Amino acid sequence: MDYSILLPVYIKDKPEYLVLSIESMLNQTVKSNDFIIVKDGPVTEELDAVIDKYASNKDNHINVVMLEHNSGIGAALDYGLSFCKNELVARMDTDDISLPTRCERLLELFNNDPALSIAGTDIDEFYDDPNVIISSRVVPTTDEGIKKYMHKRQPFNHPTIMFKKSEVLRVGSYPHIKHMEDKDLFFRMMNMGCKGANIGESLLLFRSNADNFKRRRGKAYRKATIEVAKKAYKNGYVTYGDYLYMYWGQQLMRILPNWLLIRLLRKKHKKK
Repeated sequence: MDYSILLPVYIKDKPEYLVLSIESMLNQTVKSNDFIIVKDGPVTEELDAVIDKYASNKDNHINVVMLEHNSGIGAALDYGLSFCKNELVARMDTDDISLPTRCERLLELFNNDPALSIAGTDIDEFYDDPNVIISSRVVPTTDEGIKKYMHKRQPFNHPTIMFKKSEVLRVGSYPHIKHMEDKDLFFRMMNMGCKGANIGESLLLFRSNADNFKRRRGKAYRKATIEVAKKAYKNGYVTYGDYLYMYWGQQLMRILPNWLLIRLLRKKHKKK
């Protein structure tokens, strides 16, 4: 089965991380014939050099597209999706590393279940050294478990997902917001007839460092999370209790000291 890769890049991404990300997708056991890199506005010369290096090799099947201004990951993914030529699309982020069999394993799921709309995997988290795993994010594997779990937490690890382009477009595609675009999409997909699944195995290495915690504690991230939760409640996707859980969770993110927040987030995820 053919599949596309969708990778957004913006000015603050690190070139050395981007290299590892791209290499991990080019080295999949089942190769893609369509690799879309979306530049979310102008990027640095260093990032452009990395992108140009890989795009210049026609065997990599890389198509580089660009938004005129930085518009946020939601808008970048929505724009890039319009260039994906395959029905199945694999997401990737610039600072993560996919294991070689990630896409092959996901393709097997779709091949075995024609009703499937979206699928992902668990992830292993690391700080600076991908050989030193600090924890894992474990998500439910069944459609029923995913739909129950999503009332309070993310039911998919966004960088790991593969989805049917037609189904994402059917529910309205990625929202044009800079944070929580994934959760907004997942709410709509799971409540508009889409079937989901996860592989109960870590097939992606996720870079979890101080920048991640800083972003999650930011005012914009907190506001976006509450807005998405409020929207989900108004649409009947979650209960009022679920909304309050997400709302107060964000308030705690704002007031807790960094060391305690890190400890609580690590405890929430399954330790290796």
